[in-house]
Amino acid sequence: MANQFQLFKRRRFSAMFFTQFLGAFNDNIFKQALILVLTYTAASQLGVEVSILNNLAAMLFILPYFLFSALAGQIADKFEKSKLTHLVKLLELGIMVIAAVGFVFEWYALLFVALFLMGTQSTFFGPIKYAYLPQAMKDDELVGANGLFQMGTSLAILLGMIIAGVLIQLPQSLYWVSAVVLIVAILGYVAARSIPSMPAMQPNLTINWNIITTSLATVRYLYSLPFLFFVILGNSWFWFYGATFLTQTPEFSKVILHGDESVVIFLLTLFSVGVSIGSLLCKSLTKNQVSLRLLPFGIAGLSVFAIDLYFSLSGLNINFNSVDTNSLLGISDLFNITGSWRVFADLFFLGFSGGLYIVPLYASMQAYAPKSHRARIVGANNIFNAIFMVSSAIFAIVLLNTLKLSLPQLFLVTGLINIVFGLFLYMKLNKHLKNAVVQTHDNLASPQD
Repeated sequence: MANQFQLFKRRRFSAMFFTQFLGAFNDNIFKQALILVLTYTAASQLGVEVSILNNLAAMLFILPYFLFSALAGQIADKFEKSKLTHLVKLLELGIMVIAAVGFVFEWYALLFVALFLMGTQSTFFGPIKYAYLPQAMKDDELVGANGLFQMGTSLAILLGMIIAGVLIQLPQSLYWVSAVVLIVAILGYVAARSIPSMPAMQPNLTINWNIITTSLATVRYLYSLPFLFFVILGNSWFWFYGATFLTQTPEFSKVILHGDESVVIFLLTLFSVGVSIGSLLCKSLTKNQVSLRLLPFGIAGLSVFAIDLYFSLSGLNINFNSVDTNSLLGISDLFNITGSWRVFADLFFLGFSGGLYIVPLYASMQAYAPKSHRARIVGANNIFNAIFMVSSAIFAIVLLNTLKLSLPQLFLVTGLINIVFGLFLYMKLNKHLKNAVVQTHDNLASPQD
């Protein structure tokens, strides 16, 4: 296929794309709105530290990935995926009703319940959507489809955060947030109704409902497939890396750049657009082939631009002679400061390198996973992603609060670790790739239009 955007003409792609886009969009409207409410309203009302509430919120959203990912993978392998998606999107609609009630009446406990349920809903949808792609796409469409999915996810996260910020500033803001999350949930369900039927990969599977033994069995099975095990380690490292940088963006925007809220959004936009462009280029650069040839460039870029971000931030000199030292700077103010463009370029190319890095790994995970266990492999991927994201938070806390490193030094250390991890990962993947190709040469399923 010459142009991956032609996939939007195929219902087998576009229906799932818009279903997952609207889901990620709604997740982030709800999460960001809740964080803003906790930060500016709930903390003072409840007499609790903002950091405690926000960390509790982050934990509640990610906890279902630890608990239910393996079970979600089994269910996605056993049952037909379009019907499962309908059920998951109906669940989202119900959760957003709970969230709307929580927002309108400012019942924070109910909002935390909704957040946990939303994380659970996302946990069950993940194996469905990523196991769906290799089943629905042709061989030469898989990389392009993954590039579009990654682009869509990045933009949905960014737009969700922006929309939440806008809604919270409106009069009767909590009513607006409630209405929007309900409308987006309805649109997501409508999109899901167009997803074509995809046969179950293992309809005779007996589901193990014990989430502990299921999770352990899924991880053990993954470990028996060395190539996929290291692919998933690579995927999870991307989430560790991205979380380390993006979590600190508001702080370094304010503390180092002295920027206001618009600067935070601008920096997140640079990173997200970079990921999107890098993801979209993967199809052309790999000539539609599932290949790891772009991975070294992604690894190199993630390190080079992280290290350069250390130097660009360290060398930044913001002179307050011409501005009020009590006020924060806007985007236009920062444009006129020497060295700021280098910071902006580093963030953009960090995202761009991330796109080159993650799309080949996701495509490889889907292409080389055994058909009968594909969704369970995605479930294992989600377990490791959750572990690495929590590890990212601990890593940042230790370096910033215990070792007293600065934010630029945190970025430098992360970039240096990425060199070591990247070399290790690439050597392991090359070592096991040949066996993976031999074992799964007929793995890609025939598409259904």
